[in-house]
Amino acid sequence: MSAHDFRAVTGESDASSCCVPAGPDRARPAAPAARRTERAPARGMVGLPGGMFRMGADGPDVNPGDGEGPVREVVLSPFRIDAYAVTNARFAAFVKDTGHVTDAERFGWSYVFAGFLTPEQVRSHPGPAGTPWWRGVPGASWRTPEGPGSGVGDRARHPVVHVTWADAAAYAAWAGKRLPTEAEWEYAARGGLDQARYPWGDELTPRGRWRCNIWQGEFPLVDTAEDGWTGTAPVDAYRPNAYGLYNAVGNVWEWVADRFTASHAATPRTDPRGSAEGDRRVMRGGSYLCHDSYCNRYRVAARTANTPDSSSGNCGFRCAADA
Repeated sequence: MSAHDFRAVTGESDASSCCVPAGPDRARPAAPAARRTERAPARGMVGLPGGMFRMGADGPDVNPGDGEGPVREVVLSPFRIDAYAVTNARFAAFVKDTGHVTDAERFGWSYVFAGFLTPEQVRSHPGPAGTPWWRGVPGASWRTPEGPGSGVGDRARHPVVHVTWADAAAYAAWAGKRLPTEAEWEYAARGGLDQARYPWGDELTPRGRWRCNIWQGEFPLVDTAEDGWTGTAPVDAYRPNAYGLYNAVGNVWEWVADRFTASHAATPRTDPRGSAEGDRRVMRGGSYLCHDSYCNRYRVAARTANTPDSSSGNCGFRCAADA
């Protein structure tokens, strides 16, 4: 879709600070019984020693209300984490083995970026208030990311999307793993660097080279794809960080285990597990739709949250396991 089409169809061109569409109020359909198979953690995981690191961020980059700060000392036990986000191929294996039906498939729709749709689709499908670049598309799911007629046949190594927190947790249990805690995710994503903006350092494009998949151009009208991709990229695109994690920022938001809170104690903590209360779950890493003009949440300390039954075309996950 051209920039002209987007403006004409939506009647809006201003962006807000919303990175991911909030889940609507909707009753959850009864889930069909699924056969669970316990498995040992698979290859492709990185073993990390844990220890102390400085979590969070302060300063002008921090988005008000996101709860990135204060910077605090966190001590972690050793753990393992996937080097890559879960792919369409791996998720397909899970579905084949268990019969799992995702929330988006049961609800009958999910949110799709309007730039991937025809003008007629954009006109006919409503979106959440304030974010005209999202449209609720009937039939959109992990199998059909842009709705009926689309598919993932050429995206086997791309991250699975249109998965809710519950879908991610179900996959992790099947794989003999779990979702990482938020602290584990940030420790791993930092790659051993103390308080750097990105997993590789403080410069977004060192030596003029892109290191992550985010939006270039004028959001949401024109993506120049200078980083090589429009939409998702393969999970092993770009160079890994010093711990061997690929695409820790950009590409897709990643669900983690913790419930969201914006209030953190400045005192040191050991193996924090997040808030004991609240409905929303934390998401980390940003996505291919992040752009500095409205959302710089592709920084390694940045965070957001959504309801656990929310799904969209820019959210996936990776798994972790105890050492």
